[in-house]
Amino acid sequence: MAQNLVKFSVENGLARVVLNRPEAGNGITEEMAAQFLDAAARCETDGGVRAVLLSGAGKNFCVGGDLKVFREAGPDVGRMLKKTTALLHAACAQFARMDAPVVAAIQGAAAGGGLSLALLGDLVYGGESARFTMAYTAAGLSPDGGSTFLLPRLIGLRRAQELTLTNRRLSAQEAMDWGLITSVLPDDTLFETAEKQARALAQGPTRAFGRAKRLLLESYETPLETQMEREGTGIATSAAEPDAQEGMAAFAEKRAPTFTGQL
Repeated sequence: MAQNLVKFSVENGLARVVLNRPEAGNGITEEMAAQFLDAAARCETDGGVRAVLLSGAGKNFCVGGDLKVFREAGPDVGRMLKKTTALLHAACAQFARMDAPVVAAIQGAAAGGGLSLALLGDLVYGGESARFTMAYTAAGLSPDGGSTFLLPRLIGLRRAQELTLTNRRLSAQEAMDWGLITSVLPDDTLFETAEKQARALAQGPTRAFGRAKRLLLESYETPLETQMEREGTGIATSAAEPDAQEGMAAFAEKRAPTFTGQL
């Protein structure tokens, strides 16, 4: 892949994934989706990755799909979008279910597919100037990126319907009040604070984080008894691992634990 449309790096357990088409508002293309999938696969398969910081270069987090590129595809646009969404959705599934917690830092616009990517964060921080909108139907398109799965679960069906059908734009404060994002931060401290939180998570019990993430994600469609059975299996598995052994010892010895994230 000639262009570095998604920057990827790992340092001290923290993977940085940066959408990198700032001149186009980090608009998503087929090639960018492929690189995003590659970043997801690297995060999921690298045992040294214990947290992920997702951000966008430039003024905007991501304005969604690059409509200019889609329009230029002409009659082939359906094929292009089918391939693009296949790549994007595979990446979204991996980020949602991987052990490493995902922290998202959102500045400027998070629109369309950009909003979908923002929803992937386990913790989502918005700068004061951030704006959130579904935007799809404004261009005659239906949603993608897992937004129709995650959005109703985060803010409820009625509000999800409003955002999807009217393309209402939410301020960062409104997005937090609705439960769309975790908190609002001053623009000039957004990335510093998000990275600090991501670094803290990178020092945590990675495998336990992963089990907790998946339990929460699966809970909406699982009967209570089945969910509790999964919880029992998960906590029993965790308890036998080094991080839980360290955590319990640290509690008994009244000291801070040192987690390694290893099996």
